[in-house]
Amino acid sequence: MSISLLTIILTATIIASLNGFSNRSLIERWVYVPYEVKHHHAYERMFTHMLIHADVMHLAFNMMSLYFLGSYLEYQLVSSYGSAGGEFHFAILYLGGGLFSTIIPYIRNQDNPSYRALGASGAVSSIIFATIIWEPTLPLSIMFLPFAIPAYIFGPLYLAFEYWADRRGGTGIAHDAHIGGALFGIIYVLITNIDKGKFFLQLLFG
Repeated sequence: MSISLLTIILTATIIASLNGFSNRSLIERWVYVPYEVKHHHAYERMFTHMLIHADVMHLAFNMMSLYFLGSYLEYQLVSSYGSAGGEFHFAILYLGGGLFSTIIPYIRNQDNPSYRALGASGAVSSIIFATIIWEPTLPLSIMFLPFAIPAYIFGPLYLAFEYWADRRGGTGIAHDAHIGGALFGIIYVLITNIDKGKFFLQLLFG
């Protein structure tokens, strides 16, 4: 019985994050620091930050979101492209989303040695928005909403909130990374299956 890529990602991230909670040296080696990337060519940090988290709540929120949306998307991709093809697309969406999420923070903070970012939020955002484009009628909700709304409504509202929060600042959350990951997920699905995008727009604009 084969193990899914999602299971591997979840397991690796949980183990690495739990280890990081008691091992500050691991956090310092893996945290995303644009200054280190630019001035010391520490390109590995553009990926390793996805494996570590600030605290248990940060880890739990990301992994729960990844599990519920990722399980659905992985199944859909495997059904459409076969086992190997589906897992390949899922890997590109997750790793590519995590990498893409570092671009805006890099532009903004490449000469700021004090900037730090960690967590799989950008990669998870890519999976979430790829799922939204793939199945825009899927009912979605977040913890403080007592009801679900269709994905094609949830997505734009979520992006609008992230943009507002990024402009407002002061939250300590890398909203720009969430936006970057989301854009990658959207673009990737549009490139690989433009009909999904057409259906999304039909629902959004009638």
